[in-house]
Amino acid sequence: MLKSKIRKKILKIREVKNKEQNNIKFNKIFNFLKKKINLNKKIIGGYYPVNHEVDDLKILEEFSKKNIKISLPVIKKNFKMNFVECSLSSVFVINKYGIPEPSEGKIVYPDILFVPLVAFDKKLNRLGYGAGFYDRIIEYLRKKKKIITIGLAFNFQEIYSLPVSRHDQKLDYIFTNNKILK
Repeated sequence: MLKSKIRKKILKIREVKNKEQNNIKFNKIFNFLKKKINLNKKIIGGYYPVNHEVDDLKILEEFSKKNIKISLPVIKKNFKMNFVECSLSSVFVINKYGIPEPSEGKIVYPDILFVPLVAFDKKLNRLGYGAGFYDRIIEYLRKKKKIITIGLAFNFQEIYSLPVSRHDQKLDYIFTNNKILK
């Protein structure tokens, strides 16, 4: 099946089903990460949820309460983005895609990146919206440092196998409302 057909189908399902789903709990992610790395002085990169995505803002808020720096993306030209250190009480502006982003802040390079997705498979491949923003930033960050990428999704977003192209970046983990893929 073509990526565009998969995307259209899953987005339609997500619009209907996301209200029935439980969001991913902070403790599930926090306890998992604590076993993997020392979270002191780490920066978490999140996203501002749109189109019925898994809401990571409560998770980011809990990390912030534990004095772990959080950051959110700011869209740049040529389908690129930076992550900007912020708090959830920062001033946000609406970008050209209708997504809130921090109006100012220091550019940072997250150590842990929460990644939104439309669909995923057991091989940790993800399907996004098709513009490649996250594939580019993941590739860029991996060249700079060791990062952990975590896709956040609902169970119904899993499909048997995704078509993959050479620019697609595999994730390290995918957390759903009731399982973790490694």
